[in-house]
Amino acid sequence: MSGSFLIAWQLKDKHVLIVGGGEVASQRVDSILVTDACITVLSPHAGLNPRTQRFIHEHPDRITYYDRPFAGREDIKGIDMVLTALDDVELSREIVHLCRQSRIPVNAADIPDSCDFYFGSQIRDGPLQIMISTNGNGPKMANLVKKQLQNALTGVEGPAISKVGELRSKLKVRAPGVGGELGKKRMKWMTNVCNAWRMEELALLDDNLTRRLLDEGWEKERVPTFADLGGQVTGRHNGNFSFIIGPALGFAAGILCTLTAIWVRRR
Repeated sequence: MSGSFLIAWQLKDKHVLIVGGGEVASQRVDSILVTDACITVLSPHAGLNPRTQRFIHEHPDRITYYDRPFAGREDIKGIDMVLTALDDVELSREIVHLCRQSRIPVNAADIPDSCDFYFGSQIRDGPLQIMISTNGNGPKMANLVKKQLQNALTGVEGPAISKVGELRSKLKVRAPGVGGELGKKRMKWMTNVCNAWRMEELALLDDNLTRRLLDEGWEKERVPTFADLGGQVTGRHNGNFSFIIGPALGFAAGILCTLTAIWVRRR
């Protein structure tokens, strides 16, 4: 079986229609809310899951709710993405057909062959997002893999990536420009920083350390270590490191540093 092309779909200010109001619909609303999209929910009130009702109540500025079933082609006008979460398979297939005619990407819950894309299990930690997809073969298996990956993460990854993003932005201010040799030089230096510093050290980049890293590193075409810039490790307890600055942060080597390096390269 061929695989899928995994992408990070930017939905900010896009219009997403969710047809249905049950448990699956509540999961879809939860997934889409974090993207800052404009959500429309179509479902008779009797079919609303308590969690779906809570989302509608808590996010009136983000979610428009209509107490009625799907009415036809008019409901998908101006819509950028459609998600069906219905027990009625025939209605779901009808909605998929209308979306295909209008070139609107659509996902029909529990009908893999009718989906333009799948919802995988996700791990989120600030800017870090990890998606596990089984290409429609076994959602439960994706959840099991998710739990295994979560056990390998420490909670320091998201803050570390946020700090890397701030460092990257400040580097672009010092060395502005898009592409070319300068762009390659910036990318190489950022990659070297991510490879040379531990995840916990990256998470502890404050304004002073960032300035010194740029002054002593970028300006001098080198990568100073965390210790070179005054960072100190005060102890190690149960596999976690403690630092003079910042909270106690856990350490996970190997794949975690690689994830950060890949993130920097693909930005």
